[in-house]
Amino acid sequence: MSSRAHLLNDRTAEHYRRSLTEGVGRVAEKIAGADRPFTGVTPSQLAPAVSGIDLEDPLGDPAAALDELENVYLRDAVYFHHPRYLAHLNCPVVIPAVLGEAVISAVNSSLDTWDQSAGGTLIERHLIRWTADRIGLGTAADGIFTSGGTQSNLQALLLARDEACRLVEKNSTTPPRKPEILPRLRILTSECSHFSIEKSATLLGLGPEAVVSVPCDSDRKMRASALAAELDRCEREDLIVMAVVATAGTTDFGSIDPLPAIADLCERAGIWMHVDAAYGCGLLVSRRRHLLTGIERADSVTVDYHKSFFQPVSSSAVLVRDQATLGHVTYHADYLNPARMAENAIPNQVDKSIQTTRRFDALKLWLTLRIMGAKGVGELFDEVVDRAADAYGLLRDDPRFEVVTRPQLSTLVFRYLPPSPASQALTDEVNLHARQALFASGEAVVASTVVDGRHYLKFTLLNPETSLEDIAIVLDLVAEHAGRCLTERREALDAQRADPEPAHPRAS
Repeated sequence: MSSRAHLLNDRTAEHYRRSLTEGVGRVAEKIAGADRPFTGVTPSQLAPAVSGIDLEDPLGDPAAALDELENVYLRDAVYFHHPRYLAHLNCPVVIPAVLGEAVISAVNSSLDTWDQSAGGTLIERHLIRWTADRIGLGTAADGIFTSGGTQSNLQALLLARDEACRLVEKNSTTPPRKPEILPRLRILTSECSHFSIEKSATLLGLGPEAVVSVPCDSDRKMRASALAAELDRCEREDLIVMAVVATAGTTDFGSIDPLPAIADLCERAGIWMHVDAAYGCGLLVSRRRHLLTGIERADSVTVDYHKSFFQPVSSSAVLVRDQATLGHVTYHADYLNPARMAENAIPNQVDKSIQTTRRFDALKLWLTLRIMGAKGVGELFDEVVDRAADAYGLLRDDPRFEVVTRPQLSTLVFRYLPPSPASQALTDEVNLHARQALFASGEAVVASTVVDGRHYLKFTLLNPETSLEDIAIVLDLVAEHAGRCLTERREALDAQRADPEPAHPRAS
């Protein structure tokens, strides 16, 4: 087959149809037949199969390539659709969005300029407007789709930084230069916020020391009183708070910071308020929408549709209250988006984005809303939140475990407790072992984290198909692996005490 035969065009449309049908069929078979979320394969076991493939020697045949892919990927992939995948913020995806993914890949629109995306530009803009309305940001709001929450947070903080610098320059009789302002800038955020806040500060030239960690209460929510104290301290020390970042759904605990109280403090001090709702954005279409009260007062918001809207990666957005602030990332290139296009009302999305070439990821959400509706998405998200509440009760009443806090969303942090007193180090060890042994078995996948210096396990529930029975079975498996590890460690210690290593004779 010639190289041209692999190009998608009017003459190869049937080849495209056959190839995709076969590929989709393979994936459908794997999903239908998966009896566990993972095979337990290790990097050392799988690496030789991948590295042994000669990329200079093409197979030429789609069926042969799919057979090979079965061995190096499909067989051992971690399948998020399985009800006992309980680890990270990875969701099973809805079929309308997967349909959108197929369309996106084939048409291959680039959402930077109108002359590359036409209708796609308008669809993305309409979805941004829809999301802004759901949040309640007002008629001047705008935004852009991004690759994920990290990029959304980065862009929001870039805008906040440049707005802070602009205001300092505007309000100074002798305006300082930007390099003189940057060392004084600070970002206040909860001690439980996402690591991308500190990463963004570094990428923005501020350094990790610009991020001030605000203490949380026992429910792992930012303490408004502690935020007020930090704002006062920064003012006394002549530091400029460029943004306060509130989290609506922390990664570890699903906790939602007190948004109204934070908004009051930001409004009083004239400070940019950013809400990282990457996880909690599913509440926008939920019967629990009231948990986001206060988000409408934010200056910018991060949403990750690929977390709680059941979209394939990637599908995220950053939204701003005032579309004028997006001007901080507007640059014009003669070959791409010359200024005259804006003057002629040509809608080029690159004017708002820190990316240039950009996928039409908005189409996945568009087809999801047009086929199953916002209410349907909200019902799925409410199911996983309900399941987490039930699972909390299960953990709370089980003497084998301790659970850190009652979930607001769908995350549970807990750990196995040895039935007889054990050191913290041994408790940490058996919990880490349980997680690793469970992963190696492939029977279930759970996550781990650190709370107050100790190792804990974590369930992140994003699959409505995960039942309370599934959770109970996984808890039994955790206890079984942890208990076996505990017995082995104690037997080894007992043996060591009974037969201590003889002392070495003193050299003469």
